[in-house]
Formats: sequence, C-alpha cells, structure tokens
Amino acid sequence: MLFTSTVFLYYFLPAFLVAYFCAPFRWKSLVLTLASYVFYGWWRPDFVLLMWVSTLVDFNCGRGIERDRDRGGTGRRWVLLSCCVNLGLLAYFKYANFGIDTLTAILAASDLAPVAWAEIVLPVGISFYTFQTLSYTIDVYRRDAETVHRFLDFACFVAMFPQLVAGPIVRYRSIAEQLHARKHSWRLVSIGLLVFQAGLAKKVLLADTFAIAADRGFGAETVTALEAWVAALAYTFQIYFDFSGYSDMAIGLGLVLGFRFPINFDRPYISLSITEFWRRWHISLSSFLRDYLYIPLGGNRYGPWRTYVNLALTMLLGGLWHGAAWTFIVWGAYQGVWLIVERLSGKRSLYAGLPRVLQNLVT
Repeated sequence: MLFTSTVFLYYFLPAFLVAYFCAPFRWKSLVLTLASYVFYGWWRPDFVLLMWVSTLVDFNCGRGIERDRDRGGTGRRWVLLSCCVNLGLLAYFKYANFGIDTLTAILAASDLAPVAWAEIVLPVGISFYTFQTLSYTIDVYRRDAETVHRFLDFACFVAMFPQLVAGPIVRYRSIAEQLHARKHSWRLVSIGLLVFQAGLAKKVLLADTFAIAADRGFGAETVTALEAWVAALAYTFQIYFDFSGYSDMAIGLGLVLGFRFPINFDRPYISLSITEFWRRWHISLSSFLRDYLYIPLGGNRYGPWRTYVNLALTMLLGGLWHGAAWTFIVWGAYQGVWLIVERLSGKRSLYAGLPRVLQNLVT
C-alpha cells in the first residue's frame, strides 16, 4: 500500500486514525502494530511472516544479551546471531537474483549452461526494517540502548507503518520512551498533517511531474545534448522530491501519532561538496553506515590510508544497499572516490576556491 494511493488516503488512514484515537493509551501500540501488519501485508500477506522472523529473532537476541551479562558473559554470540539472520535474509531476498544473473552471464560467456533459478520477489521495505532491528541488537550489545522486555513495544517499533517502507531508518533508542510515554495533542496532529500534506505534494505534484520528462528522455532511442541534460536534471529532482516527500509523509504521520522521527533530508542540493552532500542526503542511512560500519571498521583512527579504505568500503556497501546491480556498486565506488579526494584536501572540495554558486553547481 502506498501513501499516495486512494486506498490509503481515503480508507485505511481515516479508519486507522479513528481506531487509534478512540483506543485507550494502553491499547494504542497494539492498534498501531495490527494496522501496520495490514498495511504491510496488503500486497503480499506472506511477507508479514518474514517481518515476524526479524522481530522474534532480534527481540530474543536482546534478551539473550541481557541474560549472558547477568551470568558474566558478553552476549557476543547473540549479536552475531542477529547479524547472521538479518544480513542473511537481506542477502537472500535482495541479492540472490543479482548473484545468479551475474553467474549466468559468466557461464554464458564460457559457453556453459545457465543455472536453473526461480526469480525471488523482493519484500517491500526489507532493507529498512532489517537495519532497524539489527541496530537495536547492536545498541543493546554496546549498552547504548536498554533491553526491551515487552514484546509488543518491539513489534510496534519494527512494524510501525509510517516509516516502514521508505524510511527514515529509526533506531529503537530514539523512540524507546515514546513507545510507552508519548504525548498526543491537537497541535501535534495539525503540524503532522501539514508536514504530511507537504510531503504528499512533493511526491504527487513535483516528483511525478518531473518523472514524465525523465522517463521520456531515458526511454528515447536517441537524444540531443539538450534533451539528455533535461532528462538528467528531471531525474535529479524527481528522485529528491519522491524520496524526501515520502520521508516528510512518514515524519508527519509520526507526529500525528505522537512520535518524533529523525529528519532525513536537509536541503542536499545546496551542498558545496560531496562530503557535505552526504551529511544532508538520506541522513538516517548516512548516520547508520557511519555508526555501524565506518566507525567499527576503524573510521579515521588508524591513519590516512586505513581511513580511505574504510570510506571506500562504506560507500561500496552503501551503493549495494540501494540496489542489487553493478550500476549501484559503481555508483557507490564513484561516491567513495570523491569522499577520499575531499578527505585528502582536508574535507574540502577541489573547487573550494570558486564562488559559492559555482561550488554548488559543480557539486
């Protein structure tokens, strides 16, 4: 179910809000969780079972870490189990087709028979909720978050429909208190609905309009230089208004329900360097990759060359997270090269001496 669909806007959302606000506070999380399962399972009900796997595994991994510590252990085996299950699910459902297609291409080049394989359907939002549940287990292991003792709280955190499909990536520690002590007010509802409407306008009025020019340009057999630039720039704005629009809708719905989700976009197209751009674009993913990949790899603590390797690996995996294709891997490597170049020049772009307008245009 999409936020922009008639089913969501005119049936699901009004019915849910009536049920949510009529329910006493102790039942609100249950109403939200059940509605989120309906929302997520609207297209494929069986995918809800997959979400339950992540939910059950990480809830019990968090409890397991706590029990291990009570007995003098570290809980490392539980965090390893969480990583294996979540990354295993992500690898299978998101990257298995890509791996088999690559292998088939190699076999075909060697005149060998292709591998028999049935295409796997990618569950919507799996990249987001696996990262969220995984971040909880890691945070508990690092003592950055308290262990959840009520299963409903954790199930609500994982399934919460406003940010389930397109983010932002929400960490448990940022909303732990809100799950059982959030405030509701007409002021938050009005602000939330306004933010939701702004996001809806970004998506429907702007992103979908830019998509017409982008699709026409990318779908043409031949294009002039001008048409190529128009298509590229149209896609540039399409992807921004589409993604940031969905994030705004999620943040707005969160406010209506009493939750405060993190900002996901901070005017990225005013950036004067690629380093600045990645501080402003998909902030919840950038911070996730920084805290759970770049820093554990060593960050910038072991000299410049190790820093460059860590930046390259982080951006390569960030590119692969966006999509299962060689183009995404190349895109991630390309971004990594620019970050390394700017790190070599003191986190400044090579064109930092230009006027700000030109710096922005070059970026």
